[in-house]
Amino acid sequence: MRHNDHPIRCAWVSDDQLYRDYHDREWGVPVHDDRLLFEFLTLEGAQAGLSWITVLRKRESYRAAFENFDPALVACFDEAKQVELLANPGIIRNRLKVASTITNAQAFLQVQEQFGSFDAYLWRFVDGRPIQNAWRSIKEIPASTPVSDALSRDLKKRGFRFVGSTICYAMMQAVGMVNDHTVDCFRWQELQNK
Repeated sequence: MRHNDHPIRCAWVSDDQLYRDYHDREWGVPVHDDRLLFEFLTLEGAQAGLSWITVLRKRESYRAAFENFDPALVACFDEAKQVELLANPGIIRNRLKVASTITNAQAFLQVQEQFGSFDAYLWRFVDGRPIQNAWRSIKEIPASTPVSDALSRDLKKRGFRFVGSTICYAMMQAVGMVNDHTVDCFRWQELQNK
């Protein structure tokens, strides 16, 4: 798992330190905090059609612009706030993505009310435990799965937007619902028992 005192990472990780830190500390770690789950739901939707590093570089600006991803506050954003967000160069200024964040915050609150937390709702799709995969190559890792298909369908039914199956699977990877680190990556073994 280590070569010449340097950890072996998943092949998708570049030399960018921000990317490395994200991979080493966050990607694939089980998340049960609703605020952080809303953050990942938002960022994965914002990433659609773009590279993840683009979103990571804008993450702090997103936190500032979207009230540290407090869904109760974001759900109240009005048209004037949307206009302000669309003028903010620190975020991805896509009208549909900005509007979807507000719509998703409203739907998120409804899910919290029905299930007690978004965490309780989300993790039931994997029976409350991370799916432990053992991919040898990033070429083996799917873009979506039957579980992400089911999650996507259910989220859409509840009024969420920018939650296609590929986006849902990326979120599942990010929040540790699946361990998709490749077996040669130093994080794969570390996350086997999380």
